[in-house]
Amino acid sequence: MSFPPTEIAGCDLSGCADFRERVLEPGRPVVLRGLVADWPAVQAGRASPRDLALYLTTFDVGLRVEAFLGDRSIAGKYYYTPDLKGFNFERRQMKFLEALALMIETLEQPRARTMYVGSVPVAECMPGFAAANRVALLPSSVPARIWIGHPADVSSHYDTFDNLACVIGGHRRFTLYAPEHIGKLYMGPIDHTMAGPPVSLAASAAAGRAGRFPLFESIRDQALVAELEPGDALYLPKLWWHQVESTAPFNVMVNHWWDAFSAGPDAPYTSLLYAMITIAERPSAERQAWKEFFDHFVFRTRGHPLAHLPPEQHGLLGPLQPDNYGRIRARIMRMLRGG
Repeated sequence: MSFPPTEIAGCDLSGCADFRERVLEPGRPVVLRGLVADWPAVQAGRASPRDLALYLTTFDVGLRVEAFLGDRSIAGKYYYTPDLKGFNFERRQMKFLEALALMIETLEQPRARTMYVGSVPVAECMPGFAAANRVALLPSSVPARIWIGHPADVSSHYDTFDNLACVIGGHRRFTLYAPEHIGKLYMGPIDHTMAGPPVSLAASAAAGRAGRFPLFESIRDQALVAELEPGDALYLPKLWWHQVESTAPFNVMVNHWWDAFSAGPDAPYTSLLYAMITIAERPSAERQAWKEFFDHFVFRTRGHPLAHLPPEQHGLLGPLQPDNYGRIRARIMRMLRGG
């Protein structure tokens, strides 16, 4: 049995501070009903797929995008071949306007190939769109990306940034698993993927294949499932696994990736990758020792590591801003250079 995420009416959020306190800080997915219902793009989509496509073309500047094309037999499941070495779809470069026209043209052709264009930078491909369709709760510096296609099933994966996904046209279903389930999701290759992040092989497989993914069966029913209509948005914290199904004949979504709690330019995922080469293959006893130090200094499971000292004696372990972030970063850069 699955459960829906928390829901908040978008109009109930009084501003950025309220958004941070009620949505961002708890670190759980939240559906924001009607958050972008007044966008011109959403209004165009309510008329018809063709009206929405026509609206999008008014911002086109002729750039090329990567399109996924798949036979009807895959039912929009752009995925690996059975041996995980290849893919069951074709990648093709084409102009954005050409891809959009082809999608609309084949909407009612039952034998035509399905198409999907994802993660297109709006600022480059459709300048002017973001200014006309903006989320006031986000800093204006947060970029937007657009996702357009026929019915599709994007396999369960995670992102290393916070995500605000806004449905413009069609219908989206998000099936979500918490980060702590990573060990039971049977992750696929991390450097041979469909579109960047690795996927969960277990969550992507058909139900009932318990013999192949036994650990997943214990969490299958712990998913959160969010159903989004045009005008709705979903806040998805970093590292939450999400399968995204677009189920209408023509579907459009705009998403925004950003780090809601960044203190500087460095991303947490960088630390993870670096730890993989510095710690992951050391002996078990040493890994356990480093785990204790990470818990103490980084995750602070027992509180601040220097709580027994006055704040003025915390030094580098004091607040990151305004000075310690730069001091620690400079020390790291010297160490990486061998200094």
